[in-house]
Amino acid sequence: MHESPSELLDRLLAAIERCDIDTVLQVYADDAKIWHNYDNLEVTASDNARQIRWFSSRLAGMKYTDVRRILFTDGIVQQHVLRGTAPNGDPVEVHAMLKIDVRKGRIARLEEYLDPAQAASLSLPGPTAP
Repeated sequence: MHESPSELLDRLLAAIERCDIDTVLQVYADDAKIWHNYDNLEVTASDNARQIRWFSSRLAGMKYTDVRRILFTDGIVQQHVLRGTAPNGDPVEVHAMLKIDVRKGRIARLEEYLDPAQAASLSLPGPTAP
């Protein structure tokens, strides 16, 4: 029995919040593609895992808030705010949207829409997140 798209997304986001890369990779289909609006690139799950590691090392207290979802056949759209603290101590709020297509109980495609300027403080000098 497969998880619903909502349950699958819950599992993915919880894994991202705790930087549990093994679970992130389990949620993605073997041939999953992740696309970003800000660079128009389509990357693999392994590439995405590297991005999550970097983001997690720079954003303390990472938490998805203000979550709104719309289910559709074989997928889900979610709007949210990703919050945390940058290495310089500034609060970070990244307003984003995800569109996820599910195939055989795993994420086959994830499209991420956000403004990277909202996360610019993550690149500033300072200690890394624990």
